[in-house]
Amino acid sequence: MMAASEVLAGYEQLLQRSSAMLELARGGDWPELVAEESAYVTAVETLKRLEADCRLGETEAQRKAELLERILEQDVETRRRLESRRDELSALIGNTRRSQDANRAYRDGGQALPFRQGHE
Repeated sequence: MMAASEVLAGYEQLLQRSSAMLELARGGDWPELVAEESAYVTAVETLKRLEADCRLGETEAQRKAELLERILEQDVETRRRLESRRDELSALIGNTRRSQDANRAYRDGGQALPFRQGHE
């Protein structure tokens, strides 16, 4: 049976990773955030296995709840920032497409079409 202290240490680690992810999102370091998120998911999976063999007492369960609450609060802000970034990128892609379409229209509009007499 896994010790409650190891499980709580796993939740502490998740909180640290969550904090790091939030700071990366705040700083706009998107590539590093993706790498940290990958490590976070791995830590969650490891914690699931650890916790399956452990029973927490009342004090440990309360601490776990506190840690989870902080993790979830940070997750909300991280996701909000990610959604904002997604919206920025969507706008940039839309602007680029419109610009390409306009350039194509001007380029294609500048070519003379062959004139065929007698054909309508």
